[in-house]
Amino acid sequence: MRKRIVPLFLSALMVTGVLSSTSMAEAPETVQTEKELVKLTLNEVAHSIFYAPQYVAIENGYFEEEGIEIDLVTGFGADKVMTALISGDADIGFMGSEASIYTYSQGAKDAPVNFAQLTQRAGNFLVAREAQPEFKWSDLIGQEVLGGRKGGMPEMVFEYILRQNGIDPSEVLIDQSIDFGSTAAAFSSGKGTYTVEFEPGATTLEQEGVGYVVASLGTDSGYVPYTAYCAKSDYIEEHPELVQAFTNALQKGMDFVNTHTPQEIAEVIAPQFPETDLDTITSIVTRYYEQDTWKENLIFEEESFELLQDILTDAGELEERVPYEALVTTSFAEAAAK
Repeated sequence: MRKRIVPLFLSALMVTGVLSSTSMAEAPETVQTEKELVKLTLNEVAHSIFYAPQYVAIENGYFEEEGIEIDLVTGFGADKVMTALISGDADIGFMGSEASIYTYSQGAKDAPVNFAQLTQRAGNFLVAREAQPEFKWSDLIGQEVLGGRKGGMPEMVFEYILRQNGIDPSEVLIDQSIDFGSTAAAFSSGKGTYTVEFEPGATTLEQEGVGYVVASLGTDSGYVPYTAYCAKSDYIEEHPELVQAFTNALQKGMDFVNTHTPQEIAEVIAPQFPETDLDTITSIVTRYYEQDTWKENLIFEEESFELLQDILTDAGELEERVPYEALVTTSFAEAAAK
């Protein structure tokens, strides 16, 4: 799915003319000027209200203010986003940073570098077939749960929470065979006792009366560097001003969500989700807002990076840790936060 953000050309009136001591000169001449925008292809892992600050930056024209025309592409999975980034089909990738760690570990010569972190909590929810006001994670033992792709952040954070609650993931029947974005439909058709869902999947299942949100993975996992922006190191070296401008626009979007109500945020991003009514968007934004999903700045701190590697290691997806300095730069986010 491709969403093209139409550039907004800025014009200015340049007025010339002089006043004499006795009379007014001819009417001032108006000259129209245009600011040429630089096109940048951004490939996002999913198109989700979870990423509200990004859509605020798009809808409020913050990218245009920074001289950028965004060509937004939805990759539907971190593996696909990474493939587009490595091949050059995308300039910037937005996904879980585990993808860059895997790429580096596999010996890639130009492993993408993370330069801005957007979310600091997981964005998915556990949905059950019946309401469980007294839900405990131990309730999942022996039950079938529709999980995420093996090695992906949704699945690994889910397993991380199980371990934090003293549960071995092998005690839960986790189905990892269903394609990303198809779990809600599978659950509606009768598959599984529980499912791990992003929004709007979780809310849709509730509205259809076939599921109930019983837990937030974002709340129960704590602060986790769930998604970040990255680009190949040579792209960053060749276009530092463009990367800085992109980061500046994102920071403006972040500032907006941290200083406005869920209703105001929902109204701004609504055009990005024409298939979802405003009340539903507001409800979803409120869920994310109340669990402190979005950072105040975009700085990807070393402590967060090491926590991510802890999660990968516990999940058996990482044999050898990688250096923070090799895959993260904070200079752009620090400059944008000033």
